[in-house]
Amino acid sequence: MRTHLGVTICGGEFGQLNMPGTYNRDYIYPNENQMKYYATKGIRLIQIPFRWERLQHKMFGELNTADLNLLDNAIEAAAKYNIEIILDMHNYGRYRINNTDYIIGMPEVPRAAYRDAWKKLANYFKKHDNIYAYVIMAEPNNMGIYTWFPTAQAAIYGIREADRNTTIIVDGDGYANAKNWVKYSDDLKHLIDPANNLVYSAHNYFDDDCSGTYNEVNGKREVNPNIGIEKAKPFINWLKANNKKGFFGEFGVPCTDGKWMEAMENFIRYIREENVGAMYWAGGAWWHDYPLAIEPRNGKDRPQMLVLQKYTKDRNYHLMYAKN
Repeated sequence: MRTHLGVTICGGEFGQLNMPGTYNRDYIYPNENQMKYYATKGIRLIQIPFRWERLQHKMFGELNTADLNLLDNAIEAAAKYNIEIILDMHNYGRYRINNTDYIIGMPEVPRAAYRDAWKKLANYFKKHDNIYAYVIMAEPNNMGIYTWFPTAQAAIYGIREADRNTTIIVDGDGYANAKNWVKYSDDLKHLIDPANNLVYSAHNYFDDDCSGTYNEVNGKREVNPNIGIEKAKPFINWLKANNKKGFFGEFGVPCTDGKWMEAMENFIRYIREENVGAMYWAGGAWWHDYPLAIEPRNGKDRPQMLVLQKYTKDRNYHLMYAKN
């Protein structure tokens, strides 16, 4: 199994309170210039988040042609630079109707609707040769009685009705937190993929609550250079114990302290030794002063990119993760 270091280019999941919203005002997808930039840095895998409500305005309805075309453009632009794409449904286990979020499994959003959406999406996007994988749902959380396992299984079956080849990526419950993977996601080892091509995705942020907000960060904070490794190990150990394939679908550090760069590099070295890939969070033209952003600012690379590209330029690493 080969491993990639890639980048998530955000924007398609923005404007979450305005669904479906207006393109270029509430949300945006990656453009060719971004694909070109990341390709020059050795990035060969890009993750594109999107919202279910934008690609399917009504449950069980037809897919929205306008957004499909916009995503087609991004995927085709990536192909020009030999970049593979992960499509990431960024809905946190919910679907928004009339400004209210309903958990998948509730009567308002039955699992059958979720399965239908993924069947239609897979049937549409399988035409692209550079689609690496589908993330069936980013960071499901607080699902209550509408547990994540049967919901994930519904999506897997829906995809396999239309597409037997593309990798399916399953985020863990509890925001896919690597540190708490066993607590929230141990049961996912029982998921069934008729094509036997599942990859499990954990998210690994190095702040105290693992949220990626880094709210406690200040100039006096002492950064543990191995904190990323410590938080990653429960997930890595679970993969080994259960003979599963996995990667880190999100990780990121703020640019405010060089010690975070050391922690980031130590984490990358560790997962490299474990033959596990990861996606940096995040790129995207609308991040502006967001401290985790890896998009260049004023034409200059961000500190996180200077660390990342040490390993994306290494063919023995970034070309080790492949379709089965």
